[in-house]
Amino acid sequence: MLISDIQSLAGTLRAEIGKAVIGQTDTVDLMLTALFSGGHILLEGPPGTAKTLLARAFCRALSLRFGRIQFTPDMLPGDVLGSNLFNFQTSSFSLSKGPIFCDLLLADEINRTPPKTQAALLEAMQERAVTLDGVRHDLGAHFTVIATQNPIEQQGTYPLPEAQLDRFLFKHVLGYPSLEEERRIVEGAGNAQATDNVLDNIRQVVDGPALDAALATVAGVRLNEANRDYIVALIRATREAPQLSVGASPRAGALLARAARARAVLDGRDYVLPDDIKALYPPCMRHRVLLSPAAEIEGESVDLVLQRLLERIEIPR
Repeated sequence: MLISDIQSLAGTLRAEIGKAVIGQTDTVDLMLTALFSGGHILLEGPPGTAKTLLARAFCRALSLRFGRIQFTPDMLPGDVLGSNLFNFQTSSFSLSKGPIFCDLLLADEINRTPPKTQAALLEAMQERAVTLDGVRHDLGAHFTVIATQNPIEQQGTYPLPEAQLDRFLFKHVLGYPSLEEERRIVEGAGNAQATDNVLDNIRQVVDGPALDAALATVAGVRLNEANRDYIVALIRATREAPQLSVGASPRAGALLARAARARAVLDGRDYVLPDDIKALYPPCMRHRVLLSPAAEIEGESVDLVLQRLLERIEIPR
């Protein structure tokens, strides 16, 4: 697939998602980058900022198997993965597949379920497979998790384990819409019927073979030695910063390089620029590092520390 074809495909996806969601263009761009780099994405934002609607619209525009889990505190791992049930008629066990057996999984309010259930996603997110009773079941090469969580309400929520957070390519924090966008949202809310059927007009514009071809094109994008060293320097800087008690893992550097290639393709290039790396550094790192206790007391934020690292590390020429 040509780079221009992927750009055209991305433009069509943006148009289809725009039929349901007003604004959030930066979120859509980041979701497209995750899609074409084969990564998972975590959307965080206050209630009512269209996290779930955006994820549903995104999945609706893709001709792939879709699954959704509305996480709750009483959910068990078997509710996610499925289980082997005994069939009395055949005197044998048969697999009852859970909602994780899909290509695109919307994990809604993922932080509302206990760590035991959250851990059911670990193998799936890393290896795109699950193991039930010692038998491995592949989920397919396109398996992708789009998760949402609410950062405000703490009652009945469970922080995601660090090992699971590290498997997300991006963590994106959604903001509130602009003044004009909010006016359009309020204006459109007057028609209840249009609001209820907002996803019905979205066409499926990307199928599995097209996505495979796009991923192959992204994998061929050039990342020169200077930009490779720039990524390594940025990753290692998180482990040396005194404001951070935990730095980024080697996996973070590999994923950042892959995402930078995807961003370059979406921008119409077959080579990575430092600007690609700089733009993706905060969403790729903010969930992989932890502030030190002293930095928390001083009122520091992870995003501010990452921005300082970007300013300190020399940009390749």
